[in-house]
Amino acid sequence: MVESLYNVENENPAIWVFLEHHDGVLEGVSLELLSRGRQLADVIGWELTGLLIGHQVASLAEEAIALGADRVILAEHPLLEHFTVNGYVHVAQQALLEYQPSIFLSGATPDGRDLAGRLAVRMRTGLNADCTDLRLDPKTGILICEVSGFGGGVLALIEMETHRPQMATVRPGVFVPGEADSGRAGSLVSLEFDLPPEIIQTRVVERVSGESLDLTQLPILVCGGRGIHGHFEWMYELANLLGGDVGATRPPVDEGHIERQRQIGSTGAICRPKVAICFGISGAFHFIVGIQEADMVIAINNDPKAEIFDHADYCIVGDTHEIVPALIQEIRDWKMEVGD
Repeated sequence: MVESLYNVENENPAIWVFLEHHDGVLEGVSLELLSRGRQLADVIGWELTGLLIGHQVASLAEEAIALGADRVILAEHPLLEHFTVNGYVHVAQQALLEYQPSIFLSGATPDGRDLAGRLAVRMRTGLNADCTDLRLDPKTGILICEVSGFGGGVLALIEMETHRPQMATVRPGVFVPGEADSGRAGSLVSLEFDLPPEIIQTRVVERVSGESLDLTQLPILVCGGRGIHGHFEWMYELANLLGGDVGATRPPVDEGHIERQRQIGSTGAICRPKVAICFGISGAFHFIVGIQEADMVIAINNDPKAEIFDHADYCIVGDTHEIVPALIQEIRDWKMEVGD
């Protein structure tokens, strides 16, 4: 196996988080990683550092420090105003080689994955992708990454014993952002780096943003599984009445009943709603990980032995084709009574 550009003997005990941002705002997954990174750093007594790359983004360092970072490494340049994988990887590699941290984390977003994959190759190290949990061995400093596979049927715990940095991308919504503390002290360090213009092989001509769907922050999530037989019009109607939105298990997505961005679970979105209402869902593990942090789970299934009932706060055994329309009508009637 090829050796990484630095190893355990050369590493500096620190956890780094790539601070992804768009339009002057830190991405939610970066806030989540700062929270988890702070927890891990406190366990082992290491420093938590944010890597902030861009142009005229120094103000974001204060937010990162307030959310747990001890230090922010700032790399600013006009050519870094927009994310380009060539430019950002070139700069990030220089930062890693100069400081040689033990761990480097980024979000499993399009930009985060793009950066981490190419950076891991450049550093000749491994990358644990799309992690759903991170733990740290306080005795060895080895990062333990939880990764699911085969549609959620396998849960692997992966460690990187010798190669550095230990790299991982983490799914958005897995961790909860911490509370900002404006009184936290931290340092801002400007990185000295070279960035030849020819490194940037792409040019941003125009940015067009369509409507995005973020199921991870919903207060109410209405989920449909194979048992509703594609009747997602009911799910949308109920979700609209309750002020929530709709998610699904993998089978309805694979069958084309609903778009893939609404898939919940280990191969979809990890959500933390106040209420998750599950219709016609058996309760396989790869779905449960997507709602296990809900404050309340209500499950409706015609099989009294369905696994979903083991994870629900309220269980209803019955036919969803009868229950959903009746529930919709009941809510409509109630809204009319109260004048909503």
